Amino acid sequence: MITRREFLQASAAIVAARYTPMLGRGVRLPLGFSTLGCPQWTWPQILDFAAAHAFAAVELRGIQTNMDLTKVPELAPEHIGDVRRQLAAHGLSVSCLGASAQMHDMDPVKHAAQLDEGRRFIDLAQALGAPYVRVFGNNYVEGVPRAEMLEHIASGLRTLGDYARGKNVTVAIESHGDFTDSPSLLELLQKADSPNVALVWDAHHTFVSGKEEPEDTVRQLGKYIRHTHLKDSVPAGSDRRYVLTGTGQVPVKRQIEALVKIGYRGFYSFEWEKRWHPEIEEPEVAFAQYADVAAGYLRDASVIIR
Repeated sequence: MITRREFLQASAAIVAARYTPMLGRGVRLPLGFSTLGCPQWTWPQILDFAAAHAFAAVELRGIQTNMDLTKVPELAPEHIGDVRRQLAAHGLSVSCLGASAQMHDMDPVKHAAQLDEGRRFIDLAQALGAPYVRVFGNNYVEGVPRAEMLEHIASGLRTLGDYARGKNVTVAIESHGDFTDSPSLLELLQKADSPNVALVWDAHHTFVSGKEEPEDTVRQLGKYIRHTHLKDSVPAGSDRRYVLTGTGQVPVKRQIEALVKIGYRGFYSFEWEKRWHPEIEEPEVAFAQYADVAAGYLRDASVIIR
């Protein structure tokens, strides 16, 4: 009798064969995926799968059990040279590092710890040649006036932006938590007022939580968007369930088209939240399917291959 693991491996092979983008040797569209979607994969597995399926970049958000990338053995300072050679050999770049740092904490000691994490990730990004470090806003703190809250978060972003200056790294707040609407995000970014502070557009959150159409979000925030998180979902009671790209209710194609229209030059990164939702499709299936579907969306939008 076939085991579940054998069934998944066989299914993944079938899907991979069907969904690998046929781009020709060395030619890749600006597609990437976050390691949030493959929490059991080793570093070599991540690189091999990305290269085999014509991804151009990987976004690092934890590797296996370690969510703090600055403590991942493979990314230790003495291994950085090897890591950069491995990425080059696979034709890949690191699009973004996903920190867990949140700028909203009002406790000075806790806030300092969040800033310290941000700085450590900026140093790692510089070593890896990664252009962005993602951080969170992330919440309004009960009892704190809105204006004070926004200024506090913006100050944290500005502090990290100042640290990143000169390191070829930009700190990017994600549309996440209590900040999924364009007016609030725009106010934060304007208050931060730093050339080294930008936005990771989680297009799912602005559509589902922020109730915004993608064209409206891009119209308001487009000049700040440097990186993306794309995914699809359907309602599931009072929550949402993530589904394969193009099979749900999130207008991923329109999100991509809106970015293309403003000349967005970053990666279209698939954030499959397998680490937080182990019940969803295996990464072998979801990543390969995204590569095919998103490649079709980009071609329809006349994106030039790299």
